[in-house]
Amino acid sequence: MKSHPPSEGMKTARLLMVLASMSPLFILWAFRGNDVFPNRYFIPFYAFMDIFPNFFLLLRLRTAIRLNEKRDIRIGRIEDHRDHLLVYLFAILLPFYSVDLNTWIALLATMVAVTFVAFLFWHLNLHYLNLLFAVREYRVFTAYPPDDGNPFTGKNSFILITKRAIIEKGEGLIAYRIIDTVYMEIDCSSRR
Repeated sequence: MKSHPPSEGMKTARLLMVLASMSPLFILWAFRGNDVFPNRYFIPFYAFMDIFPNFFLLLRLRTAIRLNEKRDIRIGRIEDHRDHLLVYLFAILLPFYSVDLNTWIALLATMVAVTFVAFLFWHLNLHYLNLLFAVREYRVFTAYPPDDGNPFTGKNSFILITKRAIIEKGEGLIAYRIIDTVYMEIDCSSRR
């Protein structure tokens, strides 16, 4: 029998996490400004696009802590994804920052392109890429549960955000569920 990936619930949370990952771009655009909209509209819009998704992410994490949404996780296989941050930088920040936003057609074309990138990040489950995690010295790993011989377990990966530099196979830890496939270990002393 085939194993099916876990349900990707919490779609709104995933979308807001994608927007949070794009927040540095909105900050850069707010500083640059444009000639299409007056700054009194342009800057508050981009400030909202920067603050709201990150505030939601923080609120979701605080809710997970308050509701004690902890999960005991045992690591089977682990992959470090520091290279995803480079993809993020080259896919989002560099190309879109240099775009000229001073005409309606350029602004519209850029917004459509950003929408496509946001959809791809959402669809490909790259919603965990966030510069704020890197600033706070968190690392992002793709983890797989241990293979215990059961055809329904050990195949579906999840994202683990932690301050640990190294995670060993077979290691156990406790992490909070941000969404169905993204977990964050806040206290690295929770080793078992």
